[in-house]
Amino acid sequence: MHVIKINDDQSLSWIEVPDPVMHDNEVLIKIKCAAMNRADLLQRAGNYPPPPGSPEWMGLEVSGIVEAVGADAVGGWKVGDAVCALLGGGGYAEKVAVDGSMLLPVPKGVSMIEAAALPEVYATSFLNLQFEAGIKAGDTVFIQAGASGLGIAATQLAKAWGAKVITTVSNDRKAEASRKVGADIVVNRKTEDVGAVLDANPPNIVLDCVGGEGLGKYFNKMAHGGRWILIATLGGGETTIDLRKTLTKNLRLIGSTLRSRPPAMKAWVLGQLREKVWPLVESGQIRPVIYATYPLREAAAAQQIMLNQENIGKIVLTVD
Repeated sequence: MHVIKINDDQSLSWIEVPDPVMHDNEVLIKIKCAAMNRADLLQRAGNYPPPPGSPEWMGLEVSGIVEAVGADAVGGWKVGDAVCALLGGGGYAEKVAVDGSMLLPVPKGVSMIEAAALPEVYATSFLNLQFEAGIKAGDTVFIQAGASGLGIAATQLAKAWGAKVITTVSNDRKAEASRKVGADIVVNRKTEDVGAVLDANPPNIVLDCVGGEGLGKYFNKMAHGGRWILIATLGGGETTIDLRKTLTKNLRLIGSTLRSRPPAMKAWVLGQLREKVWPLVESGQIRPVIYATYPLREAAAAQQIMLNQENIGKIVLTVD
């Protein structure tokens, strides 16, 4: 099969490698589409290695057709099933072998392109909003990067669960997109005062992919008992927090990544998605937003769009 390999100089190459060796607990998928995530860029830069045992090439989520099923694979999958999967890595390829518990059926009425864009961002949103933050109807949720694939997924789920959503964006085009998927208040972080908005609308929950100086600046603006979920540090790895206010307001800072979770936890999250989120997808209440598609061979050009922060929603790579 062919894969996209990261070279020593961080360029990308389309190369041939042996097909995956499928273990008894795994399912072999012939990949149709692979969705991009910012974690792919971090891995390409050498800052986010795949977990032990995962393929070295990028790709955290795919859609495709089941080609073979291991003797001990869970899930009742059959050859020919249309599935999407959450991966530790290896999606930028023509095939992948993955534990049967990491698969989901392609929702009814959803294309392979859309299906590839579901597992990572909706699993991340569910894990952090439900499991880590305990979201409930009436909560105010502040979501950074509201027009990203994750920001859109988190906004859609938070609104479906009855929350009020505040997002940040970098331009008017992204602001319109964030409002379109349900955000109640959209703040252009380049021209508006984020702190003033949070003062007027103290969030109960924050989903933060930025970190850095802004975390400390805005942390104590949460409502009493607020939960700040840090999922990435795109804005830097250091900040300063007023600990006295943190104590008096009973605030919590929670670091959380999906990729590092044990397989059993990931399987639980995917089961929750199938039970609670897939019906919303099939009804059309929730759908991923697809910004562009590129052939897998052109992964470098597709990643440049994400590096330039041009995309609204997901970029998907297609496999011929």
